Amino acid sequence: MSSTKNVSGWVVTIAALGINLILGILYSWGVIKEALVQDGWSNTEASLPYTVCVALLAFVTIFGGRLQDKYGPKIIALTGGILFGSGLLLSAFAGGSVVIMTLTFGVISGLGMGFAYAAATPCAIKWFEPRKKGLIAGIVVAGIGLSAIYIAPLTEFLLNRNGVDYTFLFLGILSLVTLIIFSLILRNPPAGYIPASDKSKPAVKESENYTWRELFGFRSFYLLWMTYLLSATAGLMLIAHIASIANVQADWQAGFILVAVLAIFNATGRVGGGYLSDKVGRTRGLLIVFLVQALNMFLFRFYVDVPLLMFGTAVAGLAYGALFSLFPAITADFFGMKNLGVNYGMIFTGWGIAGIVGGTMGGVIADATGSYNYSYIVAAIMLIVGAFIVKTVKPPVKS
Repeated sequence: MSSTKNVSGWVVTIAALGINLILGILYSWGVIKEALVQDGWSNTEASLPYTVCVALLAFVTIFGGRLQDKYGPKIIALTGGILFGSGLLLSAFAGGSVVIMTLTFGVISGLGMGFAYAAATPCAIKWFEPRKKGLIAGIVVAGIGLSAIYIAPLTEFLLNRNGVDYTFLFLGILSLVTLIIFSLILRNPPAGYIPASDKSKPAVKESENYTWRELFGFRSFYLLWMTYLLSATAGLMLIAHIASIANVQADWQAGFILVAVLAIFNATGRVGGGYLSDKVGRTRGLLIVFLVQALNMFLFRFYVDVPLLMFGTAVAGLAYGALFSLFPAITADFFGMKNLGVNYGMIFTGWGIAGIVGGTMGGVIADATGSYNYSYIVAAIMLIVGAFIVKTVKPPVKS
C-alpha cells in the first residue's frame, strides 16, 4: 500500500506536535522555580521536582516506546496525558511541601510525560520516507520548544495574579483536556504502508531493524547514549535556572522573557537540526551542534547584561533543540524503524541522566558560590568530550 498525498501522515504529525506543545509545560519550570525560591525554597529544593520529572520522563520513555510499538500510540499517549495533567492538578494541593511537589509534579507528571512523549515522535516518522525522518522528527519535537512561548508568559501572569497553587490548577486542567483530544488522533500506518517518495532522487535504503536487546551488542549504542548525556546537560541546566541566572548575572527580574527566547530558538533548532542532518549527515550535524554549544557555554559567564544574555540564550536554545531531531533520526538510521519507539527510548535515558546532572549541578553550585560560572565550565567540557566521541560513532554491523 502506498500514499501519494499522505494527508493522514500530516494529520498525525500535527497531533503529535500538539501533544508536545502541552508537554512543554515542563520548560516553564524556570519561572515556577523562581516563584518557589521567593516563597522560601532553596535553589536545590526548587530544582528537585523538575529533576525527578526529567529523570522519569527519560526512563519511562523506554517502556512507553515498547508499549507503543506493540499496542499503538493512541492508548499510550492517552494514558500519559491523563497522568501528566493529573500530576499538575495535584501539585496545586502540595501546600508548599517539597516532598509532595516532588511526588505530584516530579513522579506523576514525569510518568505521564514519558508515556505521551514516547508515543508522539515514532508514529509520525513512520508515515514518511527515510529522507524526511530528520525534518518530521524536528517538526514534532519543536512543539516542546515552542510551548514556552505561550507557557512562560502565561505562567508568569498566573503566578503574579493568583500564586503557585492556582497556576498548577489551571495548567493541569489545560493539559488534561488538550492531551486527551490530541491522543485520540494518533495512529500508526496500516500494515504494508509504503510512504510516498521523491521519484527524481535515488531511493534511500532502509536500515536493518534491530530489537532493543540487540542494541547492547553494538558499540554505537553506548556512544550515542553517552553523547546524549554529555550534550544535553547544558540546555537542561539553563532551562531549570534561566530566570535565576537573569537575576544573578544581569540583575534582571523579567527572566521569564529569557524562557520565551529559549523556547523560540529551541523550537527553531529542532526543525533546523533535523533539516541540517538530512543534508550533511547525522554525525556531522551532531559535531557542529556540540562545538557551537561548547563555545557558547565557555562564554556564558561573560553575558552580564540583557542583550548578551538574550544572545547566549538564543544560541543555547538552537543547539539544545537540534538534539531532539538529530538523535531520533540517527537512531532510526542505525537501528531501523520497526522498533524505533523502544530503541530511541533506550538512548533517550542519556537525556534523563543529563537532566539530573544539569538541574542539580546548577542549583548546588549556585547555592554554594552565588553564581553559575563553574556550571558553565563543566557543561562546556562535557560538550567537548561529546564532540570527540561523536567523531568515532559508526553505523552498527551485525555479525
